[in-house]
Parts: sequence; structure tokens; C-alpha cells
Amino acid sequence: MKILYAASEAYPLIKTGGLGDVVYSLPRALNQLGDSVRLVLPGYRQILVEAGPFDVVAEWDIPGAGTLHRVRILQTQLEALGELMYLVDAPALFDRPGNPYVQENGIDWPDNAERFTVFSRAVAMLALQSPDPDWQAGIVHCHDWQTGLVPAFLSQSQQSPATVFTIHNLSYDGYFSYQDFTRLHLPAAWWSSEYIEFYGGFSMLKAGMVFSDRVTTVSPSYAKEICTPEIGYRFEGLLQFLGNKLSGILNGIDLDTWNPATDPYLVAHYGTIRNRIKSKRSNKSNLLQLTGLPDNDAPLLGFIGRMVHQKGIDLVTAILPQLFEQSTAQVVILGSGDKLFESNLLALVKQYPERLHVHIGYSESLAHKIEAGCDLFLMPSRFEPCGLNQMYSLRYGTPPIVHHTGGLADTVVDTTPATLKNKTANGFVFLEASAEALLDCTLRALDCLAHPRAWRQVCRTGMQQPLGWDASARHYQQLYQSEISA
Repeated sequence: MKILYAASEAYPLIKTGGLGDVVYSLPRALNQLGDSVRLVLPGYRQILVEAGPFDVVAEWDIPGAGTLHRVRILQTQLEALGELMYLVDAPALFDRPGNPYVQENGIDWPDNAERFTVFSRAVAMLALQSPDPDWQAGIVHCHDWQTGLVPAFLSQSQQSPATVFTIHNLSYDGYFSYQDFTRLHLPAAWWSSEYIEFYGGFSMLKAGMVFSDRVTTVSPSYAKEICTPEIGYRFEGLLQFLGNKLSGILNGIDLDTWNPATDPYLVAHYGTIRNRIKSKRSNKSNLLQLTGLPDNDAPLLGFIGRMVHQKGIDLVTAILPQLFEQSTAQVVILGSGDKLFESNLLALVKQYPERLHVHIGYSESLAHKIEAGCDLFLMPSRFEPCGLNQMYSLRYGTPPIVHHTGGLADTVVDTTPATLKNKTANGFVFLEASAEALLDCTLRALDCLAHPRAWRQVCRTGMQQPLGWDASARHYQQLYQSEISA
């Protein structure tokens, strides 16, 4: 099959979160299974500088907000993907510094509605007017709100390929005003609750759900949860209406990038059994040295993620004084986000300098070292569409402590006498998103750590779990084939 992948980010070119990892890994897995996947991204400054040289394969005038943008379609060979990649080069919209979505002060780019409408129009034209006469997309797979208008624009053509739209996080809805709707000259018929109008504005995420042939999310549990008012973000009625058009396919992880046997960031490599205990101890010592925490055989817990309410960082902050009082544990935290959460954690560092290290920002090297060097991994997300870090932790023999939600519920089996006996236990799960439940679960995990035989089994089970993209890619192949054959 020939599949055009449209997204706003992709590792290693540009990445702000798990979306970038998926848009890198899933096309690679599909290409390895024999499909032909080509990726199309906005022509951000960072990509233009780092990923050239490019060939100009098309030029179009595309309407924006009261102006025409001269858009070039650039083509290059993306070695990591093994296929050609396209960039939508619209300098006035994408040739700017920093984050794809927000300015340096953390506020959204004011022209995001125009930026991703123009991008979506260009993707739709690329799908219908391929610059390569020997390659015509049979499927266009779009990811998150930034590409939500692609299926909408394609729906206007009778020659449209089949469309699949994946929701990576429903809380990011691509919501804009009626003024933006009119300025962008979107079809008047779309201003309806049946189409993209949403509580007085319009939602690009809703457009993707309404106009695509199939809608997927990134885990089976999350597909069910978003149909409820608690996690549906006011889309639950629409999602229930979608019925069988909606499905959940669990993400995988890149087994080459996240492999403790070959990871270049580690000081000692290990496998499921080979050198695991000794090598993890070496990696733990290296991590403690880097963070300035004492190397005293105390349990070490890690957290990597955005410091926002969704990720439960406030729950972690709340339990730290009690955790330090009731155990000898040390904690390493990597991430950034809400300034209040950041400042609260930095205040705790001053209070517990030999127990807590906080790195504000992101470091790929430190992330790998945390996964390998910690004994346990904290991931108390209030909701989690799929989650990747808990799977990295499983692969690195670092049992995760998770809230029972979304992809966390689909990948982590709580350690109990019954699951230890049948050898399915691979982590620790709590049911209520509260500080009390997180603390109880963490203390229970520390108790298991003190029993080597049970601990080794939990680690080994997690490391042996199939976590790659092969099974998920085959599920997507079946979904694509069903739409092409329809």
C-alpha cells in the first residue's frame, strides 16, 4: 500500500512529545512490512537547516487569512524512514524560531489557525496531485488536530484516497474562533454542529473525526475512556456516535532506540538476564554521580514528563515529604511545564538536597540514564492516551508505578500474589488518582524491591514483554486494507 503520513512533528527532525516518536516509528515499521509510507511535515526552520538538501517538486498558491501563500513542496530522502519525505515550505508561517506551536513565552503562535489550515490544504493537494507519477497515495493517515482539516478538504474531491485520523491526545482540540473560520474562507456549510462548529468556535480535531473514514486512538482503553464525560472533553457524544468507526490500537516503541543492550547513553549494557543486576547497578551509580545524589544503595525512583496536571506531577510533589520520611528512597525528576509545579519541586530540592534532584528542561541522554539507572519509574498520569515511558521502563527492567488509565492500564499488570504466581506482574498499579493512593502504591513497590526473588521476576516479566511496533503496524495494515477495499 502507498500511504501518505501527515503530521506536525516527527523524531528526529522535530519533536515536542510522544507524537513525534509515533510518527517516526510507525511508518518505519510499515515500510519494513512492505508498504510504502511517505511523510509530509511543515517546513520548520529547524528541519530546513538540518535535513537538506531538498528538491522543489511543486509550487502552489494557497489561500490563508486574507492572503495567498506561495507554497513550495520540497522533497528529500529521509534515511531513518527509508522513504521520501515532503515538506510544506511556507516561510511566512513556518520559518521561525522555537517550538512548532508556541512562542518562547509559552503562548500559542497567534496565527496557528492559519498555519495549520494552509498546511492541511497543501497536504490535501499533495494527496490528489502527487508530484511522482509512479506514487499515488491510497491512504492518507493524519495525526492530531494540526492535520484535522486534511480529511475535510479531501472530502470535497470525488477522487479522494481513504483517510484515517489518529487522536493522540483529545485534550488538544485545535479550537479557534468564528472570526478565524471566516478569515480562512472555510466552506460555509462546515459551520454546523454536524461538521466542525464546536461551542461557538470551530475545532480542527473535530474536523478530523467527522470527515475521516476511520478514527483511531493510541490504546484500546483510551478509545473507551474518551466516550465518557470524564475524559471526553465535550466530544463524548460525537465519539459515541462514531461507533465502529472509532478504534484503539496500542502504540509500540522503537526497539532500536530504546534497547538496554545497545543504548549509547548507558555506561553498562544488559539484557533480560545477562548482566542485568550488575549493569543496572553501574548505571545507577553513574546517574547518582551526574545528579549529585549520594550513592548509598537507597532505592532510586525516576519521573520523566511534562510538569502539568494531566501527568500527575502535583501528586508526586505532594507525596515526596512523606516518602522521604517513611523510606530511604531518592528521586530524580526530568521535565518542564507549569511554572508553579517547577518552583514547588525546586523548593523541595532545597529542603531535601540529598534525596531529590530536579532537572528543568529535557535531555535525551538523561532520559535514557533515568530509565536504566532507576529502580522504579513514577507515572501517575490522571489520563494517558497511550504513554511511552512506562514501556521504556518495562524494557529497561525498571518497573513502573502507574495510575490505572488508558495505555497504562493496557501495558502494566499490578504485582499481587496472584500475578506473581502466574508470572504476569510487571509493575505497580493504583486505581484512584490521589496522592494517598500513589504513596501507598509506591511504598508497596519499595517493599517488593526488598524481596529479591519477587523483584527479579517482576523485572524479567517486563523486559520480556513484546513492546515493538510489529503487532500494531499489522493492525494498521488491516485497517488500511479494509478502507481501500470498501
